[in-house]
Amino acid sequence: MTTVQKIKEIEDEMATSYHLGQLKAKLAKLRRELIAPSSGSGGGGGGGVGFDVARTGVASVGFVGFPSVGKSTLMSKLTGTHSEVSEIDFTTLTTVPGTLKVHGAPIQILDLPGIIEGANDGRGRGRQVARTCNLIFIVLDVLKPLGDKKIIETELEGFGIRLNKRPPAIIVRKKERGGIAITNTVPLTKIDHDEIKAILSEYKINNADVAIREPNATADDLVDVIEGNRVYIPALYIDAISIEEIDLLYKIPNSVPVSSKEWLNIDELIDSMWKALDLVRIYTKPRGLPPDYSAPVVLRHGKCTVGDFCNAIHKEIAKQMKYAIVWGSSAKHSRGQKVGLDHVLEDEDVVHISK
Repeated sequence: MTTVQKIKEIEDEMATSYHLGQLKAKLAKLRRELIAPSSGSGGGGGGGVGFDVARTGVASVGFVGFPSVGKSTLMSKLTGTHSEVSEIDFTTLTTVPGTLKVHGAPIQILDLPGIIEGANDGRGRGRQVARTCNLIFIVLDVLKPLGDKKIIETELEGFGIRLNKRPPAIIVRKKERGGIAITNTVPLTKIDHDEIKAILSEYKINNADVAIREPNATADDLVDVIEGNRVYIPALYIDAISIEEIDLLYKIPNSVPVSSKEWLNIDELIDSMWKALDLVRIYTKPRGLPPDYSAPVVLRHGKCTVGDFCNAIHKEIAKQMKYAIVWGSSAKHSRGQKVGLDHVLEDEDVVHISK
C-alpha cells in the first residue's frame, strides 16, 4: 500500500473513529514522508528542476495559485522579470525569481509552479512549494475565489505550512520517567486528557510534561508541536478583478483585489505586502554628514537591535563600536540618544556608530 493510499484509509476512518487525535497523529507522520521523502520513496513528485533558487533581497514573497490565474502576468509587471504567460495550464514549470524594490528595500518575488488539488499527496509540483518564504501571495480566480481559497489552504496545510497563524502555546517536554503529566492554564474545550495521551502514545512518548496555554487547543495543535516541522507564514489573497468586483472580494479576510491588466489597486498590494513582511528601515549617518536616506539597512521586527544593525553592515563593526547615537521613534530625545548594542530600533530610525 502506498503512502497516499494509507493517508486515504486513515482519512476515511477519521470520519467515525473516537480516537480522532491518534488518527491525526498517524496522518501527520505519513504526511511527513511527503514533505521530505527519503531517497527512493514512493511519495511521488521527484526533486523538480528550478526550486533551488538563490536567496536575494531582505525577504522573499512566493506567488501561489492554480494554473492560469495570472500569477506570471502580475509578477512580470511588478518586477520586470519575464515569466512565461499563457492560457495553458502549467506554463510555469520552474520557480522564476524577480526583485521588487519597496521603500528602498529589495524584496525577492518567486513565481511558483501552479498548485493543483491533491498536490500535497504527491501529485503535480505542489510538494515543492517554497516553505522558506516570508510571505505568500495566494492568487485566486475571481469566478470562484472562496472555493479555490479553501482548496489551496488545504494543500498548503498538507505541506506543513500554517497561514496567518502563530505557533500554538503548547510545550511537550520529554523526560526519563514519571509517565505523562498534563497541566493547562486555560480550559480544554476541544481536546481531553485521554486524547492527549493517545496522541503521545502514537509517537511512542510515554514520559513527558505537557503544558497547554493555548485557548481552544485542538488535537491538530498538539500534533503540530510534536512534529516540530511546521512553518508559520503570513498570507495575502490576491484576486484578479475588474472595478465592479472590488466590493465583493474585499469581504475575504486578508484579501487585496487587483487587476494587473488595468494596473488597478497595485499600490495597495505593495503597501499590504510591506506591512505583512514587518520590516524595519534604518538609515546610517556618517560623522559630520547628513543621514543617507537612499540605501536603508533593512531588518526584521524582533531582530532589530543596534547589534543586529551593525552585523547587517559588517560583523566587525559591533566589536569596534563604543556607542551609537540614535534619532527617531526609539530615541528618548529628539536631539538623539546615546545607546548600546541591545537598544531596539524602530522603523526609519537614524543611527550613527562611534568607534
